[in-house]
Amino acid sequence: MQLLAQIVFWSSVLGLAHSYVIYPLVMRLLACGKLPNTLMYTPDDPGLPLVSVLLSVYNEELVIAEKLASLRNLRYPAGKLRVYIGSDGSDDRTEEILTASLAQQPFPGLQFFPFAERRGKPPVINDLAQRALASEVGNHVFLLTDASVMLEPDTLYCLVRHLKNERIGVVDAHMRSRGLQAAGISRSEDRYLSGEVRLKHWESLAWGMMIGPFGGCYALRAGLFEPIPPRSLVDDFWLVFRVLEKGFQAINDLDAVCFESATHRVGDEYKRKKRIAAGSFQNLARFRHWVMPPASRLGFAFFSHKVLRWFGGFFLVSIYLSAGMLGGENQLFRLLFWLLTGSVPAVLALNYIQERMRSNRLALIKNVAYFLAMNVALMDGFFKWLRGIRQNTWQRTARSE
Repeated sequence: MQLLAQIVFWSSVLGLAHSYVIYPLVMRLLACGKLPNTLMYTPDDPGLPLVSVLLSVYNEELVIAEKLASLRNLRYPAGKLRVYIGSDGSDDRTEEILTASLAQQPFPGLQFFPFAERRGKPPVINDLAQRALASEVGNHVFLLTDASVMLEPDTLYCLVRHLKNERIGVVDAHMRSRGLQAAGISRSEDRYLSGEVRLKHWESLAWGMMIGPFGGCYALRAGLFEPIPPRSLVDDFWLVFRVLEKGFQAINDLDAVCFESATHRVGDEYKRKKRIAAGSFQNLARFRHWVMPPASRLGFAFFSHKVLRWFGGFFLVSIYLSAGMLGGENQLFRLLFWLLTGSVPAVLALNYIQERMRSNRLALIKNVAYFLAMNVALMDGFFKWLRGIRQNTWQRTARSE
């Protein structure tokens, strides 16, 4: 029993260390000296592809006008931009605002489909993609984006320019947060987001295998799009991983900047992370052959960057329980067990006090509390997936506007 506890303890420590420290360090070393893609379209290149924006919206009355303005301001050749917007049964003022805005200021190439039935984002995206593919042929790119994500005027061009390189199938944007505040979790989320941007950039440079986009804004060759399976919760990961399976590259571009308002309340972010976690385990079941064992570059990157992190909450629980079992005969493990027993409640209490005071002085405390909460959400999402995913509809995450 003691030997088993030792194995569980050190395997869990190694799993966390590999995903959060060792793997990023390996990617950084492999990316060192590597140049980004140089085979690109110029802004005035007549060969720039046609772009179809696919946008599924549900109750986005707070941001839809700004999103529409963001799309209008994109610098891209006239006549080569189409926009397909589908409302997933919105019951707020989203459709009214969209219709009024288009009547007041027409948007050439925009088609709006107010679907009456609530089905979830993936079916809407599938319908929009089918319409876009039916009416357009040749050199064609999809831009998949969310209503809450605002693009800089050059973002679309910065994404699409890489697709002159026929080896590249997906280009992800550089997601940044706006509206950060001292109170709440927005700064902790932004630190995590920044770390993910760096890691995905190193993956892009090292192997051309960015493991999953941020989902709020990325370009995909239209010919590589596949209908998203029913009841999918994380459609962006599924689409991009299918591209990688086909042997195409997935990269990001740090110049393709877009912004999303920060989430401040831990409860809102917990629900979002739980839903993403359930979808992540759903995708793990679909792509499990890549990690049994991870004998390829793609399998190794998938296992290191995603799979180990998805089990992070279980690793933390295993470390605590195995340390408790080993503490009966080992003073070091006994000390670690009681340190964890006392420090976790202390961190949560200090973070609560800090939140009440709307302070960010103890940033480390807030970051640790955020890390713990999000790993609990991952475990919660695992059991949500285990119980069975019966629908893929979602509620809009509350963000600063």
